[in-house]
Amino acid sequence: MSKLSLSPRPFQYNPPNTPLNILYQDDDLLVLSKPSGLLSVPGKAEDHADSLETRAKGEYPNALLVHRLDLETSGVFVMAMNKDAQANLGKQFERRKVQKTYIARVWGIPEADEGHIDLPLRCDWDNRPRQMVCYEHGKPSQTSWKVLERGSDDSLLQLTPLTGRSHQLRVHMAEIGHPILGDPFYAPEDVYQSADRLLLHAQEITLHRPKDGELITISDPSPF
Repeated sequence: MSKLSLSPRPFQYNPPNTPLNILYQDDDLLVLSKPSGLLSVPGKAEDHADSLETRAKGEYPNALLVHRLDLETSGVFVMAMNKDAQANLGKQFERRKVQKTYIARVWGIPEADEGHIDLPLRCDWDNRPRQMVCYEHGKPSQTSWKVLERGSDDSLLQLTPLTGRSHQLRVHMAEIGHPILGDPFYAPEDVYQSADRLLLHAQEITLHRPKDGELITISDPSPF
């Protein structure tokens, strides 16, 4: 595995031209499958206006943002259909009442079958938007992981974030020596080049439905 370079890799925004994929919908919720390569919300640059939020509002003008996924990450993406539902869901995320499960293909073969990562994170201000481990100023960040499949030189893992820091799963996996394949920020060059996208997918989310409090689970099968 080659060393990680902090020099920015070339980026050109070419979002996939795919229709909205609705996983679940009711009067309060609109749950979509976000494709890799599409921004969650519009960027500042004029040519970064296309996003999942923009596309959703084109068909559902009342749709409101609840959370975000990284540009390169695919999977379950939750939006609210009214202000009350947005506030309800926002509190669920803030109070860690929402359970999320991700699938990732990582470099290397973990010795253990499962584990827990507890490393505080903060923004790496000199290399934004990268994040970094910092025991002095970092915010508490925990991730649980479990091996689903071992290959010859990579592994398929189930990742469960117990906190919701920016880039948390990507930094945590890189820090324990198993960077996610295709990661342009935290993977060494050969690991980055080993996949045509970041192999990280939000596969499942469990939350309380705003209208009645019922606990529901919404899934989006991993494409890799």
